[in-house]
Amino acid sequence: MIRVMLVDDHASFRQPLAFMLGREVDITVVAEAGSLAEARAVLARTQPVGVEVAIVDLHLPDGDGVDVVRDLRVANPLGQVLVLSAETERDHLARAIEAGASGMLHKSARITEIINAVRRLHAGESLLSPRETVELFRLVGQQRDRDRRERAALDRLTPREREVLAALADGLNDKEIAQRLGIGNETVRTHMVNVLGKLGVDSRLQALVFALRHGAITLN
Repeated sequence: MIRVMLVDDHASFRQPLAFMLGREVDITVVAEAGSLAEARAVLARTQPVGVEVAIVDLHLPDGDGVDVVRDLRVANPLGQVLVLSAETERDHLARAIEAGASGMLHKSARITEIINAVRRLHAGESLLSPRETVELFRLVGQQRDRDRRERAALDRLTPREREVLAALADGLNDKEIAQRLGIGNETVRTHMVNVLGKLGVDSRLQALVFALRHGAITLN
């Protein structure tokens, strides 16, 4: 029997899939999880039995499905992971492959495709061609280069510019930022021009998204 774990936060999708997989004579669903925390608890609990194939969605309410991929490969290096997600961003999918996923399907795939993928992965096959794998790893490398450049840009911000950006994240306008920091309105605008230039963005909203993406600021 192929021991399968399903990780998806939508029970309306996960439970019917578990039912259909369970009808196959050679597949048994040993566990289900709706979050990253639940998946980790399942892996800790079922490790003696082992999960041979995990079907994982990348979007979970408390984290990233990529972390489930890593955790499964640590718990069972021979375990296989099928990413089954509505995710379309190639760099996110690439990170899942780098973490150890062996294949990916869109959630619109037919049940027969999913069952066939589970069997192929259990048999040691890869669902990706060497060319696809190389391309995805190239995307990971490009993403890392972009992250390094963006973090370097954030490092160029002065403490005062970071304060202005944090105040902007709190929803303050120029006058309110000036009052909070004890500076003039024109000085606030000068700092914002510098922030936009250093980050290489065109608007304050883009600057906020940029900083939020790297944890430089938080929203209250």
